[in-house]
Amino acid sequence: MGAGLGGLLTGCAGESAPVRVLRLATGPEGGPYNAFGKALARAVAASGGGPEIVPVSTAASVDNLRQLEDGSVDLALAMADVAEDAALGRESFSRPATRVSALARVYVNYTHLLVPAAGPVREAGALAGRPVAAGASGSGVQVVAGRVLRAAGTDERPLGLAESVRALRAGTVDALFWSGGVPTPALAELARELPLRFLPLDAHVGPLRERYGPVYTAVTLPAGVYGLAEPVGTIGVGNYLLARPDVPADTVEALLRVVFDRWRDLLREVTAGARLEPRFAISTGKVPLHAGAVAYYRSVYG
Repeated sequence: MGAGLGGLLTGCAGESAPVRVLRLATGPEGGPYNAFGKALARAVAASGGGPEIVPVSTAASVDNLRQLEDGSVDLALAMADVAEDAALGRESFSRPATRVSALARVYVNYTHLLVPAAGPVREAGALAGRPVAAGASGSGVQVVAGRVLRAAGTDERPLGLAESVRALRAGTVDALFWSGGVPTPALAELARELPLRFLPLDAHVGPLRERYGPVYTAVTLPAGVYGLAEPVGTIGVGNYLLARPDVPADTVEALLRVVFDRWRDLLREVTAGARLEPRFAISTGKVPLHAGAVAYYRSVYG
């Protein structure tokens, strides 16, 4: 890695002291953001020297951006739509965030909407009046679920993934929303126990893009995953690795070198078959790139 992290990750802005610890807002214990954060902490430690990356368990995207803005953490993971809301001061955020910058778009979340296969629900519009597990409070899942369900008049219940799985299995909710990698282990396990129907959401991509921009894309849950007999179209949302702008630029540049050197390890427990490439990583929409990220991508492209 050239100069090595021991030299690069202790860089400073002006005469500031070397960075010793970077707190990374992730998500709930056992979730994909938490897994990514712990893998990144291990990768940085293995690279030799530099600050300690300390993963912090949180409610995920909305919570993470608020903590990044108020200075509770230095780094964060968040879904692209929520990060753009923060940058614009929209919906969950009362004013535009000024202490948030992007390092990379690291992978894409697939929106899952599943119901018991034996039930009557075959499309999102049929969920009107029914209880739906729509993601934990403060999570990005809750944001995209709310946007899809807004016109349906559902009883949205703020539940995390583990609680949502238990509720669907027990029949206390009629549907479960999740946004994550494919396959998500908890859902794969549920699909082996309970016949499920994964509802298509690709028809919602166009209206969402018209209102919120290109943070939403059309993606497909492939045949075979979760036992699906055929592909199911759904909504894709990118995930950003973020930092406060006052994290030193050379620290960020060196951190990104670890991310791109070790991306297979970082994504192994998060999403199968994904790749991390600089030409896609720079697509962070309305969220400005950190100065250190700009320096890194210029060094890659020449």
